[in-house]
Amino acid sequence: MNTRCYIGLGSNLGDGAQTLHSALRQLDAHPALEDVRHSGLYRSKPHGPQDQPDYVNAVASLETRLAAMELLHALFAIEQAHQRRRDGTHWGPRTLDLDLLLYGDAIIDEPELKVPHPYLCVRSFVVWPLAELAPQLRLPGGKTLQACKAELPGDDLFRL
Repeated sequence: MNTRCYIGLGSNLGDGAQTLHSALRQLDAHPALEDVRHSGLYRSKPHGPQDQPDYVNAVASLETRLAAMELLHALFAIEQAHQRRRDGTHWGPRTLDLDLLLYGDAIIDEPELKVPHPYLCVRSFVVWPLAELAPQLRLPGGKTLQACKAELPGDDLFRL
């Protein structure tokens, strides 16, 4: 049985739009991922240190038969194919960041994976593109995506 998942994409090193398009093609080509769709692209200021380039962000929706940890590792492989370096820098610049935002209705609290993503509802660069794909989405725990969106004006985003 397939599970509907949502993936946050971000890049702020190199050509971010091109990197996201490449990552989306890789998601679409993956044999265990189906019905891959994506939002538009958005430019946003970085969270954390401000002495880095703006980000290009999007959200993808897909269906998979992979378990959540298997999907996470597939996302890591796509990041590595785009020269992502995990050096322990929190909220630093990166060629590609793929975050598993939602895995069906699952609530996962493992050292390597937290789902729903802990910052999902407080980041306009996630909520606004996610609302393009699933405006009526209800998050695990019952909060609606529209309630999250109402708390974030989105004035820090620029649609590309």
